[in-house]
Amino acid sequence: MIMQQFFDFPINRCFSFDSFVPCEGNAAALKFSLRVADSADPESLLYLYGPSGSGKTHLLKSIAGVKLPYLSLTDHQTPDRLISTFAKSAGLIIDDMQAMPDDADLRRTLWQLFNDFHTSGRLIAMAGSLPPRELLNIDDHLTSRLLWGLVAHLDTSDDNSRKMIIKKVADDRQIRISDDVINYILVTTSREVGDLISFFEQLYKFSMVKKRRITLPLAREVREFTLNGNLL
Repeated sequence: MIMQQFFDFPINRCFSFDSFVPCEGNAAALKFSLRVADSADPESLLYLYGPSGSGKTHLLKSIAGVKLPYLSLTDHQTPDRLISTFAKSAGLIIDDMQAMPDDADLRRTLWQLFNDFHTSGRLIAMAGSLPPRELLNIDDHLTSRLLWGLVAHLDTSDDNSRKMIIKKVADDRQIRISDDVINYILVTTSREVGDLISFFEQLYKFSMVKKRRITLPLAREVREFTLNGNLL
């Protein structure tokens, strides 16, 4: 019998290649990310795209590590902030390209930064929910250049990928859970990776508070509490 120890092990929130969950839907993206992160590899331009929760941000932050700045266009950006963020950087790492506002000055600044980094051979890694040709408010030259580099689509909506993600989150808690619990989570939770992780965290917290092993009956109980808004 597998015993579950009740200690509050924190979920591993470190964005690194080691903590990334590889699966069929993100294999190319992981491979390309490792290439651009390798200073010995000649490839230095990467664009990742896929739905929310598919791992784009995880890979960008893994590439950035502790040495390179990371910036998301979902946050309010100005031309001056873009320039100051990457002024002394060896890499241009920008997330959420689909959120680029309709701002001519910001568009020109982003294109100029991209061109400067590309011309000097410095690392460029970008990501968005849409492929390059579908991005709005992006300079046409930038769209064309993105297609010159490595481009990878991430899709973790298949059940096998989602199972691997749940198992990875459980491993980070140093817990093994049965297949019936994993299957129950899959059929009762949306396909958003964030929702899968959120439910498992609720299930784990509940098991700790009640000092009960994570089993199918416990998962059902937590789901019922969640639907009724009564969870701890």
